Amino acid sequence: MTKAIVADIGGTHARFAIAIIADGRPVRLEQIATKRVADHATIEAAWRSYIDTLALPVPRQGAIAMAGSVKGDVLRFTNNPWVIDRRTIADTLDLDRCVVCNDFDAVGHTVAQSGSDDLAHLCGPATWPESGVISIIGPGTGLGIASVLRLANGDYHVIPTEGGHLDFAPLDDFEDALLAHLRKIHDRVSIERIVSGPGLRPIYETLAAQQGKTSQPEDDPVLWQQALSGEDELAVQALKRFCLSLGAVAGDIAIAQGASAVVIAGGLGARLADYLPRSGFAKRFTAKGRYQQHMESLPVRLLVAEEPGLFGMAAMLARS
Repeated sequence: MTKAIVADIGGTHARFAIAIIADGRPVRLEQIATKRVADHATIEAAWRSYIDTLALPVPRQGAIAMAGSVKGDVLRFTNNPWVIDRRTIADTLDLDRCVVCNDFDAVGHTVAQSGSDDLAHLCGPATWPESGVISIIGPGTGLGIASVLRLANGDYHVIPTEGGHLDFAPLDDFEDALLAHLRKIHDRVSIERIVSGPGLRPIYETLAAQQGKTSQPEDDPVLWQQALSGEDELAVQALKRFCLSLGAVAGDIAIAQGASAVVIAGGLGARLADYLPRSGFAKRFTAKGRYQQHMESLPVRLLVAEEPGLFGMAAMLARS
């Protein structure tokens, strides 16, 4: 049995845990802690803050899942200011070994090793394929996208991507207006600008402009709370629109990746667990013209496992 420090770092939060690994599989996570990215100037500062809470001896191997591209030596997060230098990170964190990967690479390992209790039915058939491609779409502070290729012999391969930066394609008059609104702010509008936590705000603002309302949305966490609680009717309408866009994007990714199944993950995916099944997600997911019948044959699940990023990093370490 071995121990390692695992970290899952996004745009808003940095999560840490001690992973217990035995017989090539993660057994459990211990001493889970969450740090706010904004409260720490660097990843080293957040790491030290976590380490200070641990009893000695501290594990000498670590693994970091980061929201951003992991190509090259100097790695920059997409939605936070931290930087990782692959060449020095192990020494900086006082580790013998440190693995760095994309955060949805980690989530892919979690999906590949999840049982039925961790994958709640969202739409489509109740069956689950034994092999083939599983597309993973995860809205959070950004939009993570990956795929898992499951082989007939039980093995699997995770393919992380930066698919969240694909161009946004509007599907109706409202989304034409939403795109025009976002073009005033960004030179290029990717699907991450809409299908992510910050995406609810421009949807809200576009609805307000169309309805002649002057009310300004609250900050993002408050706006999401108002939408989910039903406290603000315009926020509720924005959430309905958000789910439509998420369904359309998930369907596009499934077609592009040749998926035999789809998993919705990410911090917002879990938060919308009760809402998504009764939203317009499924209708937009399957509305792919000549491919509608094919889309209706794809099972779509919601990842409800706790700390999927941390578990995925532990699974990756175990396999290596």
